[in-house]
Amino acid sequence: MKPRTLVIGDIHGGLKALIQVLKRAAVTAQDTLIFLGDYVDGWGESAQVIDFLMELDLKQPCVFIKGNHDTWCEEWLKEGEWEKNWLFHGGQSTIKSYENLSEADLLAHLNFFERMKLYYIDDQNRLFVHAGFTSMHGPAQEFHSSNFQWDRTLWEMALTMDKHIKTDSKLYPKRLLHFKEIFIGHTPTLNYDVSIPMKGCNVWNIDTGAAFTGSLSVMDIDTKEFWQSDALPDLYPNEKGRNK
Repeated sequence: MKPRTLVIGDIHGGLKALIQVLKRAAVTAQDTLIFLGDYVDGWGESAQVIDFLMELDLKQPCVFIKGNHDTWCEEWLKEGEWEKNWLFHGGQSTIKSYENLSEADLLAHLNFFERMKLYYIDDQNRLFVHAGFTSMHGPAQEFHSSNFQWDRTLWEMALTMDKHIKTDSKLYPKRLLHFKEIFIGHTPTLNYDVSIPMKGCNVWNIDTGAAFTGSLSVMDIDTKEFWQSDALPDLYPNEKGRNK
């Protein structure tokens, strides 16, 4: 089988889903894996997800993008204190998952978080970022780096503009012209009553709501074939994830 480049959506502590979907995608050591961030917060195996990813990184080519939840966890590991909003958005389950880790483990995890990228551009000019960017000049000119982890306007704009304005129009958003394709997570497709990856203009959203009632998705960025885990509540029947 020809080596593939696969992009993976938001995991949110769902190690069972990650292992399952990688198996369903028949991932090999020759495949390149690009993770879009938000590895923690939600289901009860956040620390274990990080352990798994660190081991995976030793076996095959991987790119790890940092999500907003990862930044919260990184700050807690570094400072020993947490952003109060974090606890209400999955942080409690993450802290619990770290209870039995040694100081050496905690340091290794912190180093892993610190090495994550804010965004990645491949050799075919495809952008991978957790949330988005706001600068019309592209991510390299972004004024606030937090936008890479929090912005939703890029995705909302792509959905709104899709099929309505041609790329050669002066009205077409300049942000979308910088790249062949853009792959994001952060905004669950469940918000639009969709359970599979969505496309707006040249933007692909791979976050199919694994933190909530959805599945974890993996997509081949060339063929657009995708694979999904079971719904996370079925894999963790005794947990709530980030569901209220």
